[in-house]
Amino acid sequence: MAKELEISEFIDASRDLPVIDVRTPSEFEQGHIPDAHNLPIFSDEERAEIGTLYNQKSRGASIKRGLEIVGPKMRTFVEKAEKLAPDREILVHCWRGGMRSESMAWLLNFSDFSPRTLTGGYKTFRNFVLDTFTRRWPVIVLGGMTGSGKTEVLHNMRKMGAQVIDLEGLAHHKGSAFGAIGEDPQPSNEHFENKLAMRLLSMDTQRPIWVEDESHLVGKNIIPNDFYDQMRAAPVIEMQVPDEDRIEHLIDIYGDYPSDELADSINAISRRLGGLRTQQALDALAENDFETVARLALSYYDKTYTYGLSKRDPETVFPLELSSISHADNARKIMAFHNEKIDNKALKTNEN
Repeated sequence: MAKELEISEFIDASRDLPVIDVRTPSEFEQGHIPDAHNLPIFSDEERAEIGTLYNQKSRGASIKRGLEIVGPKMRTFVEKAEKLAPDREILVHCWRGGMRSESMAWLLNFSDFSPRTLTGGYKTFRNFVLDTFTRRWPVIVLGGMTGSGKTEVLHNMRKMGAQVIDLEGLAHHKGSAFGAIGEDPQPSNEHFENKLAMRLLSMDTQRPIWVEDESHLVGKNIIPNDFYDQMRAAPVIEMQVPDEDRIEHLIDIYGDYPSDELADSINAISRRLGGLRTQQALDALAENDFETVARLALSYYDKTYTYGLSKRDPETVFPLELSSISHADNARKIMAFHNEKIDNKALKTNEN
């Protein structure tokens, strides 16, 4: 018999041991434990067939068909598990901790592995993820107008030892109408939540957790309400970078992308940009005048950012004037400013 682990034990063990998710490919694609490997017992079509047999005939008929399907795959399952877990210790789960994970655990145990299963399966993991966002986290937000280099600064801060969660990296989106350009397809919202929760759980709650100032939506992914509320109430260090540097930075990011993708993004904000400025931006793009395109786009994004900042408690906003777009220098200045200016009481969790 495989040992069953409760969710906290399973997560702890997953930091050292491989996890195999035996659900179907479509279930896995919808959302999974980050870094888990999909080793589906049934394909999507096979699972649908077995479900139909269960509903229309009997449990026994569905089990027999399941055995008929799985039998030829058993050797492949063992061989794939050997590649993933050469030490033969492995974690296994399905949707609810039922027959699929039990069957795979039985096979692996029979093949001299030491499998452990998750009590309640992926469903328990999802409840654990959603509960994670209700906890209090020592969040601090890095703000600044579009083109300030917030993402790059956060990456430099991480290199300097800060705790950083890159929400745009998790979402595969840069957070604006232009944000999908050059990015991989976005994860499902469910999987975005899974990745965010696991990043949070890796953090030291006695130290600040830095995130970028984002709207509720990062592309199509939604920042969970409980965590977003904490972001909105958290202290904000607002980077104030010269406009010319911001424009130069935007040209560096987007200037080499295909014009048709940039044009689509301009059209996506045409209602807010206005007909005249939209046409001016498209005309400038056709002439490779990226500076004009950037200036016109910022006329919209700057207003949007200023409005969002005005909705925060002014006592939580700490402006920091920066003279250039040097990401490493700005990272050092921001960390020093934080240590000097921000009351650490604002970053404590609700332990009391």
